[in-house]
Amino acid sequence: MKIKTVVLAIACLMGSSWVQAAEQPHVTIYATGGTIAGASKSNIDSTDYKAGSLGVDKLIQAVPEIKQFADVSGVQIANVGSPDVNQKTLLSMTKAINKDLAKPSTHGVVVTHGTDTLEETAFFLDMTVNSDKPVVIVGAMRPATAISADGAMNLYDAVKLASVDAAKGRGAMVAMNDRISPAYYVTKTNTHAVETFAAPEQGYIGGFISGQPYFYYADTKPINKPHFDITNVTTLPKVVILYSYQDQSGELLKDAIKDGAKGIVIAGTGDGSTPSWIQDTIKQAMKDGIPVVVASRVPTGYVSTHENAIGSGFYNPQKSKIILELALAKGEKIPQIRHYFAQL
Repeated sequence: MKIKTVVLAIACLMGSSWVQAAEQPHVTIYATGGTIAGASKSNIDSTDYKAGSLGVDKLIQAVPEIKQFADVSGVQIANVGSPDVNQKTLLSMTKAINKDLAKPSTHGVVVTHGTDTLEETAFFLDMTVNSDKPVVIVGAMRPATAISADGAMNLYDAVKLASVDAAKGRGAMVAMNDRISPAYYVTKTNTHAVETFAAPEQGYIGGFISGQPYFYYADTKPINKPHFDITNVTTLPKVVILYSYQDQSGELLKDAIKDGAKGIVIAGTGDGSTPSWIQDTIKQAMKDGIPVVVASRVPTGYVSTHENAIGSGFYNPQKSKIILELALAKGEKIPQIRHYFAQL
């Protein structure tokens, strides 16, 4: 009885902030590097800097305000520019996140990432995380040393989003520049502007006002959205992307197959169209059990099913590659793979 009295007295003396701190949701930040952790000798330089210069502890220290509403811990998965993020990084990080989110004490996770391939990591997580808890991917278009760097506010918003109950059941999300985008549809639209991540046709699902997240819609999932369990996956099959253009060489497709590609994605013109002279090679690849997915180099639109290939639906080439890798890792054959891309 005396112990309970002492604890209650301490709580009263310290005020409501002590109780609030004890109830703060736990958010884990998984850091991979990128511009958000970048540094330059010049504070006006937004191009000539070193990505992945700062560790996760420094990122957290730069935004002490997040500790007012969340209990935060950091995990350094990698510290590289996002073009160097590979399948080994993705698989190990996803497995760590799945294990983390299975803990009752973890409310959500944030992944800091370079913006060049951020949409690919966000999409991969959206396909493979085994939890409805918030998964938020965040980056920056200006290094941490730049005047008006955007990383600190983006990180604040991301942690806030991962800490609220309203973010549950929405799949992975990208939080940047006061916008909340669905990882399933988001893409990078500008090489330098801070307003770069968007889902041009599907739109944002919410945003932030003074650091507070809001949503336009109730939680919902895209039609026919697939999910892949990678618990026992140790490597992903080789899938390559080929770009279609006038005078496209058919030899590149043959060379990719000779080099061991288990699947091919073609960034076709328009509705996934390709030159007539490579149609026989595509047809033969499909006959040999090597799936060929035709996507589009056009930023938006649906790619229909083709007679000799698999139409990518709404997936762009880079997201088509991820779906194909995961389907092949699951052991799926061409008829089942077609189903993953049939979104209508």
